[in-house]
Amino acid sequence: MKTQFICSFLFILCFILSYYSVAAQRYDYPIANLSTTWTNNESLPHSVPFTDGSKVRAILLRGSFGPKFACGFYCNGTCDSYLFAVFIVQTNSGSGIVMPSLGFPQVVWSANRNHPVKLGAKLSLNAAGDLVLWDADGSHVWSTNTAGKHVAGMQITDTGNLVLFGANNMIVWQSFDHPTDSLVPGQKLFEKKKLIAGVSSTNWREGLYAVEVTNKGLFGYMRSNPRRVYYKYLVNGRDRSKERSYVRFFNGSLGLFIHSAEPSRPDGAIRVPTASSAQYMKLMPDGHLRVLEWQSGWRVVADLFGVRGRRL
Repeated sequence: MKTQFICSFLFILCFILSYYSVAAQRYDYPIANLSTTWTNNESLPHSVPFTDGSKVRAILLRGSFGPKFACGFYCNGTCDSYLFAVFIVQTNSGSGIVMPSLGFPQVVWSANRNHPVKLGAKLSLNAAGDLVLWDADGSHVWSTNTAGKHVAGMQITDTGNLVLFGANNMIVWQSFDHPTDSLVPGQKLFEKKKLIAGVSSTNWREGLYAVEVTNKGLFGYMRSNPRRVYYKYLVNGRDRSKERSYVRFFNGSLGLFIHSAEPSRPDGAIRVPTASSAQYMKLMPDGHLRVLEWQSGWRVVADLFGVRGRRL
């Protein structure tokens, strides 16, 4: 009787441990190995249409339940052309992409904004460690140019950074170094890099407005000849750092490190509402640098060029 009780107890214990082991497994797919190719068609694991006319075909997704970062093919409008992009989507507890009528994907980075691709385009992380985008006709569109640099794989991070990594998770290439029109929390915009607005919400090509950091401060300008500055936040003083000037998106501010660098305090800051959910900032086609936050829908919570500095 005692032996039977012990056997029953052990069986139940094994069942419970097995259950929680399965329940604790991650259902996301944030990492890809070399020699992997994805084709832009309905066969991708998460091919999801939205009621605003957009569609995503995710190839990597990090996390589950709530707004999470993914990367893959994205389109909006007629969907006759696509970006390879990093975007924020709404997910359920099994990492399924959900809320097609409200949780519209928010693109925070793209590789080929000036050269959209067609249905049937291919993305390949080849054996040499190069991430390459080919259009449906076989033409070369974009590459990380990392062949031979000892890439071991690709991942999308919790912060929305698309990374090619090598041994010991060393970063070989990252999307954070190549911003388009947006910044996510934690990301830096360095001197000699720019945010460039799109032409419109459905025309992703580089438009009229840009934002950049110099050793004098933060500037918004029209890309005319000569260029016309319409916003500036000047920082006086002398350089106390050997690093390039930059701004960084913190939770609660956009910090300006013009003559200093972390861990020092920023030389100036533009207030951003403290995040209660996912946030990102985007340079809009109208030239405004706005912060958006998920609040049962994506809402504009700040216009940074209306907070500090002056529009000229």
